[in-house]
Amino acid sequence: MTDAIIDAFARIPHSRTSGEIIQQIELLILEGVLRDQERLPSERDLSRRLDVSRPILREALKELETRGLLVSHHGGGTFVADVIGQVFSKPVIELIARHQKATQDYLEYRRELEGMTAELAARRATRFDKDMLTKIMEEMRAAHLAGSAEGGLKTDVDLHSAIGECAHNIILLHTLRACYRLLSGGIFFSREVLFAAPGAGDRLLAQHEAIYEAIMAGNPERAREAAQDHIDFIITATRDAERSGEWARISQLRMQQRGRPASAPLLKTAADDER
Repeated sequence: MTDAIIDAFARIPHSRTSGEIIQQIELLILEGVLRDQERLPSERDLSRRLDVSRPILREALKELETRGLLVSHHGGGTFVADVIGQVFSKPVIELIARHQKATQDYLEYRRELEGMTAELAARRATRFDKDMLTKIMEEMRAAHLAGSAEGGLKTDVDLHSAIGECAHNIILLHTLRACYRLLSGGIFFSREVLFAAPGAGDRLLAQHEAIYEAIMAGNPERAREAAQDHIDFIITATRDAERSGEWARISQLRMQQRGRPASAPLLKTAADDER
């Protein structure tokens, strides 16, 4: 195995048709090499690297735009379309956000998905995959030591996304990315509140370390178990946070009510405000 830099855009052999260019770029998107909203090289650079004429390249890029995989901005370049964002439509995201049951269903789904992903990653991770995981873990440890909540939240998603890449399953990769998009957007619960709970940062780091170590050791069973233990903790912590919030609301109402005359209404009405 060589450590030499390889070009994602390989030269197109033989007939050099637009169809071959389309297939290569589609596979780069499908394999997760080209990410959502990532800018492609300039037309001049890309035609040189693919070893094709610029008219043939333009034809291919135009077709990929028609298929909804690329987006061209006049004078600004060509970008990978936000294909992951389309997995869940805006109305569905808003519907999920309005109903509490979706949070528990999401975590239940992720528990099985994360377990399978970690297991596959332990079986399939290459040397380069493990180097990537190590780099992210180092960043996670540094963020934890620095007490950086922002860094902890970022590396949390980075690590889980990287484990998804290590599993080398295309469908799993894109499903996970869609799930993490919802997580980053705060659709289900506040990760900030979760990380801020007493002792949560230490426990979350230890859980991520356990998943990482199992993958690095090539232990599929332990990797699955560690990943599912991690989601179990999140499920419990989320329920506790929700319960604490509800208890706090009820306690506040009781306190307010004790300070009112017995005949005073608990809630003000519009008519009260008008008086």
